[in-house]
Amino acid sequence: MSATAQAGTSSSGPLGVVASQVVQEFGWDDDVDEELRAAIVAATGGEIEDEHSDEVADVVLVWFRDGDDDLADSLVDALTNLADGGVVWLLTPKSGRGGHVEPSDIEEAAFTAGLHATSSISACRDWSGTRLTSKGRR
Repeated sequence: MSATAQAGTSSSGPLGVVASQVVQEFGWDDDVDEELRAAIVAATGGEIEDEHSDEVADVVLVWFRDGDDDLADSLVDALTNLADGGVVWLLTPKSGRGGHVEPSDIEEAAFTAGLHATSSISACRDWSGTRLTSKGRR
């Protein structure tokens, strides 16, 4: 299994990231979980690329809060540099926290962006993670 294929199934790092994967990030702000970011850097052995990077990404993190721009547009932007077989992790504040995004809104935006939600997890203390892949890909 390639590193990209393992992105959502490996337990070697948070969110299934593995060594040498390129991770790109959208929506960073001072409220993101820095411990999760540091664990991703440690697992991949490389820095997280910002939203202006031209690198092909194996994994894209999208930090999104209710009230940010349009979620579907943010997901489409996240696909720009995503490698074939790559995954998008949508990170949203957990229920009861400011900026929480309803699961129905995530499903609708994912569908609009041509993505499919394959699983949801508690990514860290304040953030939930929804794993998104291209439709038809699990």
